[in-house]
Amino acid sequence: MGDSTNDISLPIGMPTSASELAELVTMANRDKSPLIVAGNRSKLDWGGMVKEPKSIVSTQKLDRLIAHAVGDLTVTVEAGLKFSTLQEILATAGQFLPLDPAYPTRSTIGGIVATADTGSLRHRYGGVRDLLLGISFVRADGKIAKAGGRVVKNVAGYDMMKLFTGSYGTLGILTEVTLRVYPLPSSSGTVILTGAVDGLSKAAKILLASTLTPISVDVLSTAFSRQLEISNTPSLMVKFATIPASIAEQSEQLLAIAKGLGLKGGSWQGMQEEQLWSGIQTGIWGDAPIGCKLGVRSTAAVDTIELLDQSTDDTAKGVIHLNSGIGACTLNDANHIKSLRSHCEAAGGFLSVLQAPINVKQQLDVWGYRGNAVPLMREIKQQFDPCGILNPGRCF
Repeated sequence: MGDSTNDISLPIGMPTSASELAELVTMANRDKSPLIVAGNRSKLDWGGMVKEPKSIVSTQKLDRLIAHAVGDLTVTVEAGLKFSTLQEILATAGQFLPLDPAYPTRSTIGGIVATADTGSLRHRYGGVRDLLLGISFVRADGKIAKAGGRVVKNVAGYDMMKLFTGSYGTLGILTEVTLRVYPLPSSSGTVILTGAVDGLSKAAKILLASTLTPISVDVLSTAFSRQLEISNTPSLMVKFATIPASIAEQSEQLLAIAKGLGLKGGSWQGMQEEQLWSGIQTGIWGDAPIGCKLGVRSTAAVDTIELLDQSTDDTAKGVIHLNSGIGACTLNDANHIKSLRSHCEAAGGFLSVLQAPINVKQQLDVWGYRGNAVPLMREIKQQFDPCGILNPGRCF
């Protein structure tokens, strides 16, 4: 984890129920006392710096399983339940939550929703908002509110779940979350292609246009490929999860495509495969001073990885999830941010600096958003939190 952008020596409140949390927020609102909203504090330094906080309120002790409707493929939990704990619970029923956040052993479900944090699995299952069915939250005035429900077909009213996903705790504090879950795949296999950028770019385009059905497709920078002991070139990682016969057939088709493009290819299964994907999940965040989230058109994914390789030092790591064009990178030098952000914006995307030393964040626009929605977002913040007590300054 990089240098914290907030003073974690502040007093910390850890309520054990939604009503206790509501009381804390009511008092903070009455006193106009800004709060840092946190779960297990694994992403406390992500995004903008909170302005003059007086205390931290954590949902860490709101960690109960509320309901698991196995037949309906839904689960309702308190926001402070750890992601890893939930996966263990779901696994006993042969199910899982198809998200792969940073810090998987430390992240809470509420924190994952608040930061819209997922990774490679979004290729098949979508992002956090695609899995979110219902929420309960404490408003800035201390009132408890709900949106959505506990069933998949629930579209009544405004879709508050999409609004809260990625809001970084600035609109309310999540207390309960209902999510769609999926059956655990019985088997999986991964094909990794390495070689020249032109060949990888062609392979990516062929893959997206093909009838192959991977659940994850990632483009990795040279430094990241090297760290994972894959190759000294950029790489394309493709994961299939279905019946063994289908995995074998699809893998063979992809390897044949690679051979025709002059790329090297190999197949991975079992423990080695698991280690590779967990390495992507955990390897981006934590060992570099600057961590960024980025997005580009999917057709620009390989070009963006090439730029990362060429314009930064050989330790800069990057990964882009091919179907969505969303990814992340680490940088050792803040001087690379401007050019990389310009490239992402020209490719129809963005670059946001989530993790960085305080002096770096003070010198740049962390979010780098150039769209016309900022005034609307500020109005929404004003409506939800007129006194500005919930993570003020974290977003825009």
